[in-house]
Amino acid sequence: MASLLFLPHATRTPTPRAATPRPRTAGTITCGPRDKRGPLQRGRSLSTEAIHAVQSLKRLTAADRSPSAARVAASASLGRLLRADLLAAMAELQRQGHWALALAALHVARAEPWYRPDPALYATFVSSAPPSDPAAGAAVDALVDAFLEEKARGAAAPAEGPWEGEDVYKLTRLVRALVAKGRARAAWRVYEAAVRTGGLEVDECMYRVMAKGMRRLGLEAEAAEVEADFADWEARVLPPARGVLDEMRAREASGTGNDKATAAASNL
Repeated sequence: MASLLFLPHATRTPTPRAATPRPRTAGTITCGPRDKRGPLQRGRSLSTEAIHAVQSLKRLTAADRSPSAARVAASASLGRLLRADLLAAMAELQRQGHWALALAALHVARAEPWYRPDPALYATFVSSAPPSDPAAGAAVDALVDAFLEEKARGAAAPAEGPWEGEDVYKLTRLVRALVAKGRARAAWRVYEAAVRTGGLEVDECMYRVMAKGMRRLGLEAEAAEVEADFADWEARVLPPARGVLDEMRAREASGTGNDKATAAASNL
């Protein structure tokens, strides 16, 4: 009789249990990126080269942040950056409150072959100027002088003026920023060079910003001159527009009268 020890034992196969789904809470990450890219951010993120350049500039100027030392350090740290990285580093320095270092970065950008005087760029510098710094006002005035000097020698062709093709919206941003910072004389120099001397054709917004700003900052004579320029602009630009508007209103009135006559005839 065979021993029961040598008989094969039947093994039970475990029944697979259904996986219980875990409750998904708000903020739970269910799937991550499959490459080495970082998370997406709003706005333009700094490149690695720009981050290293900003850190190097701040480290080199930790002990001495005088304008001369900042320019030397900025030239060494930011001089090899591409255009987009240099502009991004400049904006990041302004965001962090290192306005003097951002000015040094602007000095580096001026030496680049791609640089063109952009009123929007200068408007950001004026808007981000520290209000409590007594030297910031003089620095803003120096920025305006540099901008006007760059525009004076930056004409595309001898036959064209330096303000030919200028973006009026960007220039209005610069003037508005100067008025908001209380730099009335600087705003007037920009307006006089671009509009009164340069012959730039601006819109109603520029005239209103300048007139209100000059009067609020105590320059009554300049405000009167701006209002006179605005009156001349209205006399030159608005009459054709008024003629078109009157013609459109006449057509609308005649169309309304014809509709009323048609409705009355249909009721009969």
